[in-house]
Amino acid sequence: MNEPEAFRMEAIVQPLLTWYDRNARVLPWRENRDPYRVWVSEIMLQQTRVETVKPYYERFLRHLPDVRSLAEIPEDELLKLWEGLGYYSRVKHMQEAARLICGSYGGSFPDTPEELQKLPGIGVYTAGAIASISFGKPVPAVDGNVLRVAARLTESSRDIAEAETKILLTAALEAVYPASRSGDFTQSLMELGAIVCTPNGEPKCTDCPLRSLCRANLHGTQALFPVKSEKKPRKIAQKTILLLRCGDRLALRKRPSGGLLGGLWELPNLEGTKSPEEIRTWLSAQGIVPEKIVKGKEKKHVFTHVEWLMSSYEIRCGECGGEFVWVTKQALDDEFALPTAFRKFLAAERKERA
Repeated sequence: MNEPEAFRMEAIVQPLLTWYDRNARVLPWRENRDPYRVWVSEIMLQQTRVETVKPYYERFLRHLPDVRSLAEIPEDELLKLWEGLGYYSRVKHMQEAARLICGSYGGSFPDTPEELQKLPGIGVYTAGAIASISFGKPVPAVDGNVLRVAARLTESSRDIAEAETKILLTAALEAVYPASRSGDFTQSLMELGAIVCTPNGEPKCTDCPLRSLCRANLHGTQALFPVKSEKKPRKIAQKTILLLRCGDRLALRKRPSGGLLGGLWELPNLEGTKSPEEIRTWLSAQGIVPEKIVKGKEKKHVFTHVEWLMSSYEIRCGECGGEFVWVTKQALDDEFALPTAFRKFLAAERKERA
């Protein structure tokens, strides 16, 4: 097997740019190269599909058209705007970064990858994307798509999950970056990995502008690359979700600020799989006497490192007591950001009533 640094990387530049000029998808964040717009798109696209991101991106920009508006919006409103995208720490870091940009950089984005990486939530990849696309710096942005393209081009047996692999590829690309079209080159590499040199199923090699240069295509070894070490299995956590209702109101509470889904609203829940008797005892300690407890749906939700197996109970309460916030359906829809793991139960319930 060969290494990226032994491959004539300069040979890919012109064919890839020519292909990109003809085949680039029309995407809302490509309408201009404003660093705020590029930044928002790159953060949203982390671990989220393009088609999912599009409507969220457009809504986000309508409400928060610039970095100052992001810095100033109340956190609860911001989280509601983000609701459904998941990985809420992303948008919290965005607001921290926006406030730093407004406070320390006069409201203007820094234009070097080194300065960009000083902002919360911006790592090497995102800094490279902003620096090259918005400011024309010859700086690579190496993500999973680019790593996969390079691994097949070079038939590299290096593990793409290892930091050294990314460092070597970044150096190899940096040496051939076209100074006059750095942003287009960054996006052309991403685009090739997204729509041609795809991760699942057969890559579309007949559509690839680099097929004559690609060693995996030459040898028919596309399925062997990239090499990636197996992830550790996710932890399994059992949860009992409580849908506490009092009249037309539903009980919510806020999660602790740290950890998974920190600071977000949630349906009250208990660790483990609880019986109605255990739930009744817990509710009594909260000052709530349930009128009725009925077994509800079971759901599963997968996070990056943990998987929740959730059972649920519908509980009718005579009084809106305890240390909960009791909200109407309208308020829940308009004001409170409820993570998808909990909204699944409400969505199932509404579907049944439809």
